[in-house]
Amino acid sequence: MRKKTCIPLIAGALVLAMLMSGCSAPPLAAAAEKPQHKESQTNLTERASAAKKEVEENTPEEPVKTSEPEAEPAYDFSQPVPESEPVDNSYFEDAAFVGDSRTDGFMIYSGIGCGENLTSNGLSIFKLAEKKAITIDGTKYTLLEALGLKQYGKVYLSLGVNELGYYNDQGFYEAYCQAIDLIRQSQPNAVIYIQGLIPLNEQVIKETGGSDYLKNDHLLIYNDLMKQAAEEKQVVFLDLNPEFTGEDGQLPREASSDGIHLRKAYCEKWLEYLKTHTVSYETLYGETTQ
Repeated sequence: MRKKTCIPLIAGALVLAMLMSGCSAPPLAAAAEKPQHKESQTNLTERASAAKKEVEENTPEEPVKTSEPEAEPAYDFSQPVPESEPVDNSYFEDAAFVGDSRTDGFMIYSGIGCGENLTSNGLSIFKLAEKKAITIDGTKYTLLEALGLKQYGKVYLSLGVNELGYYNDQGFYEAYCQAIDLIRQSQPNAVIYIQGLIPLNEQVIKETGGSDYLKNDHLLIYNDLMKQAAEEKQVVFLDLNPEFTGEDGQLPREASSDGIHLRKAYCEKWLEYLKTHTVSYETLYGETTQ
């Protein structure tokens, strides 16, 4: 006899029910996948915080960029020296005055009483570095050479009237720029004052037989060129011309016997102008070069 296989009742009933209902048997279970390790949210947060901290500690901080306004220049060289509190004559004790016969008259008649007189009658800016115009202890020097014999705190330069007869405006400008450079080389710690030209009285010049090239319209051109040279070379300009110009645009008749050189009262007026138009080296450049 064949041996009968016994099927558990419950399992057999289940298979029978599935066959009767038309459903296929479920597939064999696949091999169980290895479960993924899931890190706790707490650990993830801690690791992220640590990484962020490490990055921050090893990244150099960039300086905060702020827009700062540009510093204003210490002095406006495009403008003449403004009026200032008056100084006394001792201010000029360490000053040198370089110029022609007009400056020589100023040194004699203004009452200044101090300052170095480095002048030569008839001198022009074109000959300043060439003409042996002054003798000191038996030796002849140009005015620039004489200037370099010692150090000064201020240098006043006034040349231009004799140059009116040259009719060389561009050359005049270039010669003034060169003169400023040479003065600065020999006097690095001095305030260099470029003195604008005082006007002429053309009628008096004509009456006294003066040169016909001495005209105020050309003198004003030279004043403008001197002002431009002062601005370019960063030295100061003294605008004396308006202080001595009458309503007719001329030097007052009573100011001069020849229309050019000033009488004593007007030399004194010149000095008063200089005493109320001063500026310090520190204001111009901040500090000395020493």
